[in-house]
Amino acid sequence: MLNRTLVSVALVAMGITANTSAFAAQSATQGTAADSQAPSVVIVHGAFADGSDWAKVIPILQAKGIKVQAVQNGLNSLADDVAATRRAIRNQPGKVVLVGHSWGGTVITEAGANDKVSALVYVAAFAPDAGQSTEEVGKAVPPAPGIKRLVADADGYLSLPPDAVASDFAQDVPAAQARVMAATQGPIQSKAFAEKTTVAAWTTRPSWFIVSEKDRMIPPELERAMASKIGAKVTSLPTSHVPQQSRPADVAKVILDAVHTVQAQR
Repeated sequence: MLNRTLVSVALVAMGITANTSAFAAQSATQGTAADSQAPSVVIVHGAFADGSDWAKVIPILQAKGIKVQAVQNGLNSLADDVAATRRAIRNQPGKVVLVGHSWGGTVITEAGANDKVSALVYVAAFAPDAGQSTEEVGKAVPPAPGIKRLVADADGYLSLPPDAVASDFAQDVPAAQARVMAATQGPIQSKAFAEKTTVAAWTTRPSWFIVSEKDRMIPPELERAMASKIGAKVTSLPTSHVPQQSRPADVAKVILDAVHTVQAQR
């Protein structure tokens, strides 16, 4: 009886070993396949929003066979949001095109200094230099109208009242949609805007930049200046601060251009 038990245990152990080897072989095969696929797209939302802000763009990219991951930022600090973005980057099977909107531009500027990141796409976003904070970038021009509408709570988190979302954040989307955006917005800790980056990923990676010409949160002239400074390929759209909501197909087109450029360089 003891011998039978030992044999059974041995067979089970052999089965586990065989399954583990098979899994390792499968993973290796998948890794090789991933290397030949289009890069994944990781999207970083901005302040006063969450990952659902990209709900119109994501299906367009997925329909092209692109793997997409939207980061859910806590908006508590630059360090926290960079850490969340780095986790998303690490979880992708191959190369990454990193996309950032608004505050998310500062996040990707820091988090994009990663060997897996091959390109950066800034969408009406901040693109600070190394050692520069979002706050410092914004001081280059007078505050946009929407910035004056921000409200701080007792803990220092900033948000936009619903009427400000409708008039200054997303003035080119239907009123019902703007109300949902106001209800789902993510307040941001005001101290985050003063946190400085330690690196500027755009200095070593190709970048794309969408300028929102009717932006009331980041002045369009500041967006153009940042795009010029980082040497980005620029697309101008006649949109509010959220072109991903009002012109999703146009935004997806820019992201796909970055994806195809990275893919062609392999």
